[in-house]
Amino acid sequence: MTLIKSISGIRGTIGGPTGNTLNPLDIVKFTTAYATFIRRQHPDGNNQIVVGRDARLSGDMVRHVVCGTLTGMGFDVLDIGLATTPTTELAVRFTQSDGGIIITASHNPRQWNALKLLNSEGEFLTAADGEEVLAIAEKEDFNYAEVDRLGHYRSDNTFDRRHIESVLALSLVDVEAIRAARFRVVVDAINSVGGIILPELLRQLGVECKLLNGEPTGDFAHNPEPLEKNLSGIMQEMRSGNYDLGIVVDPDVDRLAFICEDGTMYGEEYTLVSVADYVLRHTPGNTVSNLSSTRALRDVTERYGCTYSAAAVGEVNVTTKMKAVGAVIGGEGNGGVIYPESHYGRDALVGIGLFLSLLAKSGMKVSALRRTFPDYFIAKNRIDLTPTTDVDAILERVKERFAGEQINDIDGVKIDFKDKWVHLRKSNTEPIIRVYSEAHTFAEADALGKELMDIVLQMQ
Repeated sequence: MTLIKSISGIRGTIGGPTGNTLNPLDIVKFTTAYATFIRRQHPDGNNQIVVGRDARLSGDMVRHVVCGTLTGMGFDVLDIGLATTPTTELAVRFTQSDGGIIITASHNPRQWNALKLLNSEGEFLTAADGEEVLAIAEKEDFNYAEVDRLGHYRSDNTFDRRHIESVLALSLVDVEAIRAARFRVVVDAINSVGGIILPELLRQLGVECKLLNGEPTGDFAHNPEPLEKNLSGIMQEMRSGNYDLGIVVDPDVDRLAFICEDGTMYGEEYTLVSVADYVLRHTPGNTVSNLSSTRALRDVTERYGCTYSAAAVGEVNVTTKMKAVGAVIGGEGNGGVIYPESHYGRDALVGIGLFLSLLAKSGMKVSALRRTFPDYFIAKNRIDLTPTTDVDAILERVKERFAGEQINDIDGVKIDFKDKWVHLRKSNTEPIIRVYSEAHTFAEADALGKELMDIVLQMQ
């Protein structure tokens, strides 16, 4: 069983001993620490925290503990029920709340859940803020409200509608073009909140939708990470029917992957690349993704005479960089689209609206559209280490070994060669080094990654 405490919140498996799992006592502790932090940040705020959750089996249990703890701390709770991560983020902004808690473990399997913590802008906490929450939790110097100062609880299930309305109102979401295209799509909603909101979004866009795994039971029909190895069901459905597009999301609907009309993967790395191409075509500007994302975004950005920047891995690092360089589009290669015109958070609904607009205006089939972008392939490997291995020292030696190449060390070590790259990054949760590499063929990318793995192993 596992409990992972990080700057972005707390996640873990359900059941088992305290201090080593995500259980009611630890949920109370970290919710209290977060509420204490919010109180310090907003002593004169509106005293309200938004709570939303995905459909995980443990979600209702966690929700009751979180909401009860927040009211015990004297905060009013706005419970928006079953809601996507971006819906909850937007709800914080729409209501000018002091913060928000999203109860979701994103793409993790069914036994996991998590508390993801938001600031008053509906964005994930910065590293410094996250560290402060963890420090408060460690001290356990808590002060709960007296009976006359307990918070109040209310529920409001209107935020799906408001989220959809905000997507349809985006200037680059061409609702009329999408409606005129009369698309037929298949959606795999992985038995979570995507099964509630995505059919309604598509209905309002005039898209005919077949829904797979649409009941929000939290009993996932397959591994919920939207990777090809987990998507045989929707790929088979695409091959058997006359559909234009397959759409896949993770349980909290902040990651987005597409399936071509012939049942082949579009490539999750190319969700952001495609949307960025469409956005840059109409509003040229800078772009950002993390160090482990495809070089294709840089290529597309430079095609429009604009500047690409890389950020450390992690959504808050990407959004921080986007703000610093004034990016018009950004995100992560795992299918996460961040469009500041909407909000600074990964949002599959925004990604769908922009991609369908691109597809409608192009007049192409999805597979043909994919061929308009440069081909890259990413290989993902790992090096298992002993807990005593000095990973930082190893990475320094790797930098010295490749000093003649372009090096980026803001998050591990990334070595950029002329036509390929490799990124070595130590895990925050395990004694491993993640080794991601990219080239024009998978074989070449995998060979590069394994070459670096051999070098690291020789250094131990």
